[in-house]
Amino acid sequence: MTETTAHSPSIAVSPANHAAFGLTDVLLFLMAVIWGVNFVVVKYATTVFSPVAFTGLRVGTVAAFLWLVVFARGRESLARRDVTALLLLGALGNGIYQLFFVHGVARTRAGNAALIVGSAPAFIALIARARGMERLKGMTLLGIALSIVGVGLVIAGSGKATTSNSDIKLLGAVLVFFAVLCWSVYTIMLQPYTKRIDVVQLSATTMLGGAIPLLIASTPALIATDWSLVGIWGWLALLYSSVISMGVAYFFWYRGLRVLGPTRTAVYSNLQPIVALLVAWPLLNETPTIFQAVGAATIVAGVFLTRT
Repeated sequence: MTETTAHSPSIAVSPANHAAFGLTDVLLFLMAVIWGVNFVVVKYATTVFSPVAFTGLRVGTVAAFLWLVVFARGRESLARRDVTALLLLGALGNGIYQLFFVHGVARTRAGNAALIVGSAPAFIALIARARGMERLKGMTLLGIALSIVGVGLVIAGSGKATTSNSDIKLLGAVLVFFAVLCWSVYTIMLQPYTKRIDVVQLSATTMLGGAIPLLIASTPALIATDWSLVGIWGWLALLYSSVISMGVAYFFWYRGLRVLGPTRTAVYSNLQPIVALLVAWPLLNETPTIFQAVGAATIVAGVFLTRT
């Protein structure tokens, strides 16, 4: 993308400049695998911790990890207005988003959640177009429409489940959908800052913006947690879902935003549903449903059109 400032969302990605497959693409592929596995990890972790306690622990842990990295590398001075903006964006992208995401995953199938999150590139492209950041052609708009239809199919399938907790699964799907909207807005609003602020300090500051309100909100749940019942797998799930999924993988995401732009970066997140479905099938015994299959095919078709 061309150089931009925090006050100018008008940026344009030149496909010719980033057509070659390179290190950024490899890192984004690895990011998608990490995030795909994370759906199953979160699903398990919320059986050990309450969703509220886990959300606070997760974001608080990765915020501490990132700030340790910042101080170890040397901290650069940021303008006060940048710090304020990043903290507020962090409250949206790492606070509100995480609440919707964790509560949603805890209440629906991991595969459903992954498929809904797989629609994020379509919404990111739509918001980027509305802000004048990227131009969308007819086939791209058709791809966005297909992705949204696919999400609707997955959510509808959650509500038509024959099990007694179908209402809970529907609520979970809706919560994940709201998480996608939060993440899409966060990605677009954050992109200009990735051009001029160190990715580690950017990640640490936005994560702190999410950690502060989450830790306050989750304090009662943390106090009520019986830590003796957590066990080694619970701690490993927390480590993976925080440091690996929200620490390491976020570095890859921010690099993609800086090098490829929001829409091209977001396309890689559509590998998440494939990974999540493959992992959830044997580990959580989540056999893919017809709604998942049709929804997945529709989302993938939409993603292909959006990408091309």
